[in-house]
Amino acid sequence: MKQSISYWHVAGFLFTSILGTFLHFLFDLSGQGVIAAIFSAVNESIWEHMKLIYYPMLLFSMIEYRFWGKNHKQFWCIKLVGILLGLTFVPMLYYTYTGIFGVSVDWLNIAIFFLSAGVVFWVENKLFQKENSCRLSSQISFCLICMIGVVFIVLTFFTPEIPFFKDPVSGSYGFQE
Repeated sequence: MKQSISYWHVAGFLFTSILGTFLHFLFDLSGQGVIAAIFSAVNESIWEHMKLIYYPMLLFSMIEYRFWGKNHKQFWCIKLVGILLGLTFVPMLYYTYTGIFGVSVDWLNIAIFFLSAGVVFWVENKLFQKENSCRLSSQISFCLICMIGVVFIVLTFFTPEIPFFKDPVSGSYGFQE
C-alpha cells in the first residue's frame, strides 16, 4: 500500500502542476468571469497565486480520498498539513528572494510554484508512511481545509488593500468588475 501511495503522490504533483498552470490563465480565458475568479488567479498578487496550489490540491485530495484515502484514518489531517505547507512555501520563497534581490523574476516565480508542489507531495508521502503523524480528527481537518477555500473566495471579492493582495503589475486588488 505504501508503494501505491507514493505513485499517487507523483500523480498529485503532476496533477497540481498542470491544473495550477491552467488556473493561472483561466480567469483571462473565461473573459474574466466571476466563477473563474473563485478558482483562478484574478491578478498577479502573491495571494491570488496561492489559489493555484490550493484548488488543484483540494481536487486531487478528493480524488485520492475516493480511491484510497477513506481507508486511512489520518488522510484529511495529512492533506491539511500538505495544503498549509504549500500555502506557506509559495509566499515564503517569493518574499525571501524578492527581499534579497529586490526584483520579481517570472521564471523564478514559476519555479517556486513547482518546487512548492513537489515539497508538499514529498512531505505528505513521508507523513503517510508514519503511524500517528497527525493528531487532528478527519472531520476537523476537512472543515479547516474547506474554511481555507471560503477565505480564498471571500478575499478574492472583498480584498484588503495591503501589499500581500496587491497586483504588482496593475496596482489593483482582488476581483475588479
